[in-house]
Amino acid sequence: MNNQQFSSSLLENAVNEFAKLPGIGRKTALRLVLHLLKQPEHDVDVFGNSFIKLRKEIRYCKVCHNISDTEVCRICSNASRDQKTVCVVENIKDVMSIENTQQFRGLYHVLGGIISPMDGIGPSDLEIESLIQRVLSEEIKEVILALSTTMEGDTTNFYIFRKLAPFNIKITTIARGIAIGDELEYADEVTLGRSILNRVEFTNSFK
Repeated sequence: MNNQQFSSSLLENAVNEFAKLPGIGRKTALRLVLHLLKQPEHDVDVFGNSFIKLRKEIRYCKVCHNISDTEVCRICSNASRDQKTVCVVENIKDVMSIENTQQFRGLYHVLGGIISPMDGIGPSDLEIESLIQRVLSEEIKEVILALSTTMEGDTTNFYIFRKLAPFNIKITTIARGIAIGDELEYADEVTLGRSILNRVEFTNSFK
């Protein structure tokens, strides 16, 4: 039960909103709000407006489904990247994790999740069909399956592999330097970078 007493409903409302964020308890929320109150009004306006602008104007790349300011994201539109290699990831955070390794210069495809029957998430809820269409319409030579090494991630890998198997492309998966059960965003950059560089043929990945 919350026993915190507030002398201001404005303060209480602000704390309640911050406390809705993942990993933010009410004590931390109060500390953040009090910090903002000490800042110049202009700085707080800039802080608040950045989130309003983000929510109203953010877009998703029509090619890879990564978060973007434009119809096609900066990665997909970068002609210096390898346009024939596509790395399939679960979410936007995984794109950032792999980019931070500076070991991959291809393109991405963000599924928007992984197959999880327990959570009611099936193949049709993910961007799998659009991946197949990319393989059909673009000159893609290799698809790297870089999903979390969990049961759900492996299930999704196998499903995508079966869908792409009829096409004349190379299908690989990240090396198992990532421990079983790990999610990509928690892997250190060196380990993740090596797992990308040392990727293996998908059919041989579990031998």
